[in-house]
Amino acid sequence: MKIKTLALAATVALCGLATAASAQEISRIGGAPGGPFVAITGVPMGGGMTMYFVSGALPTPVTPPANGQPANWGDTTAQTQSVFANIKKSMATAGLTLGDVVKATVYMGPDLVFADMNKVWLTEFGTAAQPNKPARAAFFVHGLAAPGAQLEIEFIAAKKN
Repeated sequence: MKIKTLALAATVALCGLATAASAQEISRIGGAPGGPFVAITGVPMGGGMTMYFVSGALPTPVTPPANGQPANWGDTTAQTQSVFANIKKSMATAGLTLGDVVKATVYMGPDLVFADMNKVWLTEFGTAAQPNKPARAAFFVHGLAAPGAQLEIEFIAAKKN
């Protein structure tokens, strides 16, 4: 019975989200000009709240590819710090901070060291300065969009308008 009640509540919430979104404009923020996607999509939820879907962020190479040599992406710590810097910069364009994040999805390449990624993660979430922690799923994947990169993180955030 409890599962049916939760399923019904989720369905009602999604219907409310669809109704609120159709009544108001969905915002699309950032992204590369001419690119295939935006950096952030904001969907009004009603009740003065907006849900934001933040596209995945990759690290910036420590050394870009040159003279036929591939990019040097750095170790797990460097890549994780770079991803957080990139995604926080993107989120700032929509007035969002890591404190607004409610769900995270982490995609990790086969050479990523999970424990090292988590060490950096815990400098961003669950701290005295930013105590909020999101729900999270993490997956090892065969490869990411940027050859050699070992980490991509995407968020869902919610914030009062």
